[in-house]
Amino acid sequence: MSETLPSGQFSGREAFAQRVRDALAAAAREGWRELILSDATFEDWPLHERAVVESLHSWAKTGRRLTLLATTYDEVIRKHARFVAWRKMWGHLLDCRVCSAAAPMDFPSAIWSPDWFLQRLDPLRSTGVCGAERERCVQLREQLGERIRNSSPGFPASVAGL
Repeated sequence: MSETLPSGQFSGREAFAQRVRDALAAAAREGWRELILSDATFEDWPLHERAVVESLHSWAKTGRRLTLLATTYDEVIRKHARFVAWRKMWGHLLDCRVCSAAAPMDFPSAIWSPDWFLQRLDPLRSTGVCGAERERCVQLREQLGERIRNSSPGFPASVAGL
């Protein structure tokens, strides 16, 4: 686990966005094998940024797994063109899940890895907590696992048809 990643509370959109950037850069640098990104819409995540997509590109290798979990991917498609293009290239590493019946305000906004987590407790104000606390990592994984079990495939890498 990287000592370079922050631990503790954060507040504000920029603090949240910077933690997302830092986490994905650490995932690439340290070779994290598994990631879960969860948000109702990913609307205010920095997935459109070149540096974020470059981190994901560096992270993407055989044996790695990224699960995306959302209530809808409409905002991802509309706002995050770089990420959508990356997703098409690396679709075999991604499991994109949708919980369309879930209430967006009650949906977890989080990044989970076995050794570090980020969780927005109030997505409207972008306040939350992050760190490497084992107990919180396990609790968040259980919460996300329940959502994944109650989800269905979504956000295909390509749309088949004419």
